[in-house]
Amino acid sequence: MWYKFVVKKVCRLGSVLFVALLMSTCVEPFEEGIESFESLLIIDATLTNEMKQHEVILSRTYRFNEEQEFETGAEVIIVEDQSTQYNFDEVAPGRYIASSSFMAVAGREYQLVVRTSNNNEYVSDVRSLTPVAEIGDVYAERVTNDENGEGISVFVDTEDPTGNAKFFRYEYEETNKIIAPDWIPLDIVVVSENPPTFDFVDRPVESRVCYATNASADIILASTVDFSENKVNRFPVRFLAVDNYLTQNRYSILVKQLVQSPEAYSFYETLQEFSDFENLFSQTQPGFIAGNITAVTNTEEKVVGFFDVSSVSSKRIFFEHVDFFPEGPLPPFVDECDVTAPMLSFFGFSPLIDALSTNLFVFEGFNEDPLEGEGIYNIVPKVCGDCRELGSSEIPDFWEE
Repeated sequence: MWYKFVVKKVCRLGSVLFVALLMSTCVEPFEEGIESFESLLIIDATLTNEMKQHEVILSRTYRFNEEQEFETGAEVIIVEDQSTQYNFDEVAPGRYIASSSFMAVAGREYQLVVRTSNNNEYVSDVRSLTPVAEIGDVYAERVTNDENGEGISVFVDTEDPTGNAKFFRYEYEETNKIIAPDWIPLDIVVVSENPPTFDFVDRPVESRVCYATNASADIILASTVDFSENKVNRFPVRFLAVDNYLTQNRYSILVKQLVQSPEAYSFYETLQEFSDFENLFSQTQPGFIAGNITAVTNTEEKVVGFFDVSSVSSKRIFFEHVDFFPEGPLPPFVDECDVTAPMLSFFGFSPLIDALSTNLFVFEGFNEDPLEGEGIYNIVPKVCGDCRELGSSEIPDFWEE
């Protein structure tokens, strides 16, 4: 089946939208050194039919050479059927979590209300839950293509026989198992700096195997509008290069399928157009990216964002690098893990103590045959001997070996 899709990486929403705003105010080709800058509120909010404490992120557009600014001290509310109110608490700068768990229900209407600390109010259009379409098959295959080279691609097949769900957005959450390559059961501790003396203690067992979980930062869209059948077939949601460290040990990916309204799909599709920096500064200058959230206090104020109410279904799979590349080798670790043996004492100071005091190195073993200028203890970067530098030692509830 012929299948047309788009998958593009997108920059952080603030910087992408800042470029869009720059372009929307220009009548001449973009030139470096624009003096004016308008800080606009960005509202990132998606309500789903998942029973959970939903999340809303409030931030500001920002220049490329600046850090992301978050909107703090705001009041965030989702109103159901103009009566039931769900309040959100700020748990981190710009991150607001619902005070209690709830879910979007078919046939009901929802509206987002935001009041910032300077008493400006913003409201979304009224939205209803999109049709439910269960995600189909999620699977991984060894692939080779001209764009990405050799690696492992994660695909999705899904179908909605009713034809009600035609616009899809995909997200994923990936978890990888980390095994510290230079973990040993001993740690070195400094007993005295002058003269340099050392002792050994047990290294925590939980510093050997860890797990790291990260969410996707891409806008991944698929539509069946132009197809004779309402099917998504072999749609790629994640590509892992053959040397990607994440698959060195066991790897899991949870793929979420969100059914979108045509308006939400169009909004996210427009954002994709700004994901290619090669085109950001071209003479093609699109207008402001309008969402479905408006300013009430100052009707002339621009606000960026889309309040989406989407049905969601998800599926998780596990695999390992050797499942697809049994001939090896395994992908390299994130660090080369160079072993060094600093001298215990050198002209009144201790290179070994200095190295250990940075908290960047850990004991790797004994240097049985030290060369000139070396000490008797080997050390490696901490990330190589303590997996907690990369993840958590707590085994996820969903994990399967």
